[in-house]
Amino acid sequence: MLSRSCISLLELASGDMLNFPQTPRNLPRVMTARRIISDIDEGLRSPSPECCEKKIIVTNFLPLHAQKDAKSGKWCFSLDEDSLSLQLKDGFPSGSKVVFVGSLKVDVDSSEQEEVSQKLLEEFSCVPTFIPSEIQKKFYHGFCKQYLWPLFHYMLPMCLDHCNRFDRQLWQAYVSANKIFADKVMEVINPEEDYVWVHDYHLMILPTFLRKHFTRVKLGFFLHSPFPSSEIYRTLPVRDEILRALLNADLIGFHTFDYARHFLSCCSRMLGLEYESKRGYIGVEYFGRRVNIKILPVGIHMGRLQFALNHPLSSTKAKEIQEQFKGKKLILGVDDMDIFKGISLKLLALEQLLIQHPRLLGKVVLVQIVNPARSTGKDVQEAKRETYMTVRRINQTFGFPGYEPVVLIDRNVPLLEKTVYYSLAECFIVNAVRDGMNLMPYKYTVCRQGTPKMDEALGISSDSPRTSTLVVSEFIGCSPSLSGAIRVNPWDIEAVADALNLAITMPNLEKQLRHEKHYRYISSHDVAYWARSFFQDLERACKDHYSKRCWGIGFGLGFRILSLSPSFRKLSIEHILSTYRRTSRRAIFLDYDGTVVPQASISKVPSPEVISVLNNLCSDPKNTVFIVSGRGKNSLGDWFSQCEKLGIAAEHGYFVRWSSTSNWETSPLAADFDWKQIAEPVMKLYTEATDGSYIEHKESAFVWHHQDADPYFGSCQAMELLDHLENVLTNEPVVVKRGQQIVEVKSQGITKGLVTEKVLSRMIENGKPIDFVMCIGDDRSDEDMFESILRIASDSSLPAAPEIFACTVGQKPSKAKYYLDDTSDVMTLLQGLAASSLKSRPAAEIQVSSQIVV
Repeated sequence: MLSRSCISLLELASGDMLNFPQTPRNLPRVMTARRIISDIDEGLRSPSPECCEKKIIVTNFLPLHAQKDAKSGKWCFSLDEDSLSLQLKDGFPSGSKVVFVGSLKVDVDSSEQEEVSQKLLEEFSCVPTFIPSEIQKKFYHGFCKQYLWPLFHYMLPMCLDHCNRFDRQLWQAYVSANKIFADKVMEVINPEEDYVWVHDYHLMILPTFLRKHFTRVKLGFFLHSPFPSSEIYRTLPVRDEILRALLNADLIGFHTFDYARHFLSCCSRMLGLEYESKRGYIGVEYFGRRVNIKILPVGIHMGRLQFALNHPLSSTKAKEIQEQFKGKKLILGVDDMDIFKGISLKLLALEQLLIQHPRLLGKVVLVQIVNPARSTGKDVQEAKRETYMTVRRINQTFGFPGYEPVVLIDRNVPLLEKTVYYSLAECFIVNAVRDGMNLMPYKYTVCRQGTPKMDEALGISSDSPRTSTLVVSEFIGCSPSLSGAIRVNPWDIEAVADALNLAITMPNLEKQLRHEKHYRYISSHDVAYWARSFFQDLERACKDHYSKRCWGIGFGLGFRILSLSPSFRKLSIEHILSTYRRTSRRAIFLDYDGTVVPQASISKVPSPEVISVLNNLCSDPKNTVFIVSGRGKNSLGDWFSQCEKLGIAAEHGYFVRWSSTSNWETSPLAADFDWKQIAEPVMKLYTEATDGSYIEHKESAFVWHHQDADPYFGSCQAMELLDHLENVLTNEPVVVKRGQQIVEVKSQGITKGLVTEKVLSRMIENGKPIDFVMCIGDDRSDEDMFESILRIASDSSLPAAPEIFACTVGQKPSKAKYYLDDTSDVMTLLQGLAASSLKSRPAAEIQVSSQIVV
């Protein structure tokens, strides 16, 4: 069992070991095969308010520059001011403790690693993960860059020239690397207090490793790349492992709703999970935990750009570049060199622009800055070769002495120089065919706003109106945020050419209005706003960590946490039998589907074993036994015709029969069924439009089933049908509910809870007070029964509170206090109770009873 001490490397490094508050160290009560985790005291412990939390930021690379001095052989480190993980600190309250965990971009000899680790921790609050070079190569350049990254950008591994096919060895390297990251986080974390924020697709299974060791770790994850549609994602052989790992986080962040929607669709299709929105927050219920979804595009660091604009070197460079392109309109592109940035498509669009508008020759220049490639491979080399060939052809065709339509800058361009190009560009174009976010349009807009020093360098009046125009691909993450941009399909070269022409010929007033709209948004949604908003939601998502009991279940990457009420536990047969034997007035309520017979069973007819057990229970004069089901009275009546003393409640209690010899009683609450004429045509419409769905007709209800439909489409149609029915049936005496792969319309007031109240009330009226109530069910409709019988225990009119056993089938959130794993557990329990009844009865009576069953 891991220690919960808050002593970490960070505190050891500070040298102040006597002043920090000590975390209480409760011994675990029990650790079973199912990893039941609890505290020694009865109440679950909450975090101590005096302990100062840390924020642990986990990224693939640390926000550091590293260089080894050739003469002294000593390592020199400096902060990378352009790193997003460093800039997001601005969103945290002043004085916040922030620790960075990640790799260095250089190899450090094993003999130097301890010294380097200590230096980085003391001076930069950084914890380096020294991944062996062979694993790093397979992990980063192999699985991440050559397999996962192309797949997440919608490129299937069909052509080996552009990406690798799935390789189990590369996957094992990915797992090993994530495990190393997890070990480093464990060195510095106080799991009771600290927050962990994991970034990007390199570390998608890290949440599982952390959750496995620290059940209540406060964990957020943000994906900076696109999340592909389910059609693409489900080709991944380890798709379930990655999905389940992400769901071990408390909050998962995405740049756009599309990315979040694709993730939720995968959860629905592959794991059978549904999501819902509560008060504006989207969440997925996962084994009793609510995993929250955050949709918020990242912003930029305004101060960093303004510092660069005001730098003296920028002013000098501005005059130089302004003179170079004097009299020409500048179109700017800044992209990484890879196959998804659409650089070649952009060049073809410029070529089309010059063909369509010859008057622009000599007046328009595209400056394309190419950032260094982040990965190696044939795809990068091919993209680079194609780019150079296209640039050469365009310049040869349309250029003349003193004019080149395309200026290609293929080198590492410093930020100071980039800000000058941003400031001078009439139009900025991002033509990527797929990109996670892309902050270049944000930077361009801020630079076009200018600063006094840059204005002075460019000879611009400080009170002159600011303008900017953007042409952005509709397939990049920042596109939805830039409502004033000209959005294009990068594959439609003529449309992109038209967009460029519109951008450079647009009236200045229109450019000004679009610029002002963008600048207002970008300046108010900077990187600090993004970080602050994410952490506020993470704190909200983790606030109930200590109000539930947690079980760790599953092995390996299938590990997950089952989070349930502290009082929720498995129903012990020995415990209920001892109570059963000493009580004399018992009520037993049993659901049917999923409780007495398996939910997945094709044949729903009760087995002879079920009939025998129910007859033995019913033959005990101390027992009143009821089957309470949503099924129709005819089916239930036929199936249980041999159980003479068994009570049956059909259609959730609309029909009730006390024994096989009594008549069916109909609920007086539902007398008007005119609503059926309204509901049926609507449900038929959705049935015709949703392949695999069907309508179940009951006397008191209609049920629309979609378990055989496409999971995502069926779920969407169910939500739409629910809304449609609620609108058209607003003034009708009905309730419209959504259940497990169903939408049900039923008469108002008909619930299983009313059945239990009716039966218990009549038992109290007709005889001795009830001293034992057991209710077992598996779905949402049974929660009404649990709630109803729990009210009985608090009824002050009873001379003594009965023993209550509300039990759900399966470990899941429920109003019930107990659970049983499956229907076989239910049958084992019922057989135990029946055997106890038989033992307490005379032998002659038992023999007669057994003859009746036969």
